Amino acid sequence: MEKKIYNTEFLKDYLGFGVAGNFANHLSEAGEGDEFSKIQTKEKDAPKGLFPFYIPNHDSFLKNFPIGDETINFNDCEFLQVEAEVALLCDFVFKDGKLIDLIPQYFAAFNDCSIRVQDGNKLSTKKNWGANSKGISNEFIKIDNFTQDGILNNYHICSFIKRDGILHDYGTTSAVNSYSYFFDTLKEWMINKFNNQEDCGPLEELNPFIKYLDEKKGILIAAGATAYANFGKKHYLEKNDEIFIYIYNAHIHSFQDIMNDMNGAQIHLKHCSRLHQIVE
Repeated sequence: MEKKIYNTEFLKDYLGFGVAGNFANHLSEAGEGDEFSKIQTKEKDAPKGLFPFYIPNHDSFLKNFPIGDETINFNDCEFLQVEAEVALLCDFVFKDGKLIDLIPQYFAAFNDCSIRVQDGNKLSTKKNWGANSKGISNEFIKIDNFTQDGILNNYHICSFIKRDGILHDYGTTSAVNSYSYFFDTLKEWMINKFNNQEDCGPLEELNPFIKYLDEKKGILIAAGATAYANFGKKHYLEKNDEIFIYIYNAHIHSFQDIMNDMNGAQIHLKHCSRLHQIVE
């Protein structure tokens, strides 16, 4: 297994998109079920669509680089929630204005932190409020192959909040392969959405965004947030909260290893991508 440590600044040359509704019940728990009700999918559990959260050189708020690895910018937002996800760092093939292929190369723990305000605006407006709106681990793990036979199939996602010294489950611990769409199914679905998604409800037409691809190094995909644990359902972020998100190989590291790491034990989590942020 190959793990690389990156400064998040390199992602300024990538476009950032997220997958909406790729875990059962997440949209309803996030209070977004009604906004997405008008979007019909071919399969019951299919994701609803893709949304942009960072488009460098765009003529809107999306040009602001939102990704950090140490803090979340509270920015007087009253309704912020963590969204624990797998981030996929992808190469691409782009020709004649169409996305031909996506090639996931690395994965990392990601916090698609979101504002929970039902104001009728596009989902993207709740995803980027400036620097440190998002979080990504600086530990990127190489994808050997993006199929069920690859190492990523062995990984789990978990997330926690430490508030006033007390640790709380924030998202449900979930196997990566419990995403509604993943591996080849997700890849083919995303290519289709990038080329054909239309403006509907909280989602936008994507073709105007991917015209920027020729000048960029790749695409960062946030594959979708897990369902919330009880604490996550009932509590928004507060200043000084500590956020922990782990993407870990459950065949090698135990859940107790993760707990020990958060409690300060010197655990060497080699087969893990770890994100730790403070809300400021």
